[in-house]
Amino acid sequence: MTGTVAVALAVGGCDAGGGKGHAGAASRPTASHGTTSTAPGRADTAAAWRRWGLAPLPAAPRPPVDKPVRLSATGTVPVFTHIPTAQKVVFITVDDGQEKDPRFIRMMRDLRVPITMFLMNDAVKSDYAYFKPLQALGDHIQNHTLHHPVMSTLPLARQKEEVCGDQKILTQEYGTAPLLFRPPYGAYNTDTKVAVGECGPRAIVWWRESMQIRNMQYQSADKKLRPGDIILAHFRGPSELKGTTMTGMFANLLRRIHEQGFAVARLEDYVQPPTG
Repeated sequence: MTGTVAVALAVGGCDAGGGKGHAGAASRPTASHGTTSTAPGRADTAAAWRRWGLAPLPAAPRPPVDKPVRLSATGTVPVFTHIPTAQKVVFITVDDGQEKDPRFIRMMRDLRVPITMFLMNDAVKSDYAYFKPLQALGDHIQNHTLHHPVMSTLPLARQKEEVCGDQKILTQEYGTAPLLFRPPYGAYNTDTKVAVGECGPRAIVWWRESMQIRNMQYQSADKKLRPGDIILAHFRGPSELKGTTMTGMFANLLRRIHEQGFAVARLEDYVQPPTG
């Protein structure tokens, strides 16, 4: 790979066949570390959680007023793998958009667990409308390229086509320009940062854990969640999950989070967009 590749192929990174990549060490965010404040409150009930065979997660605290990650309108885009916070919260991100299970929308309406969606146009173009009810719940839609290439293998012009193309379509379809970008497979280089910055998003988001079918893959040797961790999952169905449904996989993810006593907060509530 050319350029300064910060990540080669990431642990649990998305690919066309639902497989996983190879991990490298990701860059750290440019952020302010001056807050220990909170995340959103919960709108669910114990009965709703029982309908999905789950115990409720701890209630997330209020969003911080002083955002721990502050983005700039100019300069090189930062890369972050976690949110600096002392609160016992984690963040769920869901990539691609291939699986469009209507039961997942019902699940999210019942449980009100916040997620961030990194959508790739090739995966979502068959049904852009599917993701609008999730957006209506407050879940943000972010950029994940047009065609899901290994970005660090492409020249700058092609990388810009991927990022700018997805940015334009997602903005048109969902009414809001994505603020964040996730590179497919976690692979990026200096040209990726240039392309992202020129196309509109103001940060690259990596992750620390990735959800498989029943369990998570961890980058830490002790296999434990930590406050502010970003978790990667995917819109996938039975053909990619060995018969498990999207809602079954997501229920398993919530069980793993519950076992470690964490709440789920909304990623964007901890990120300050550029001002001015």
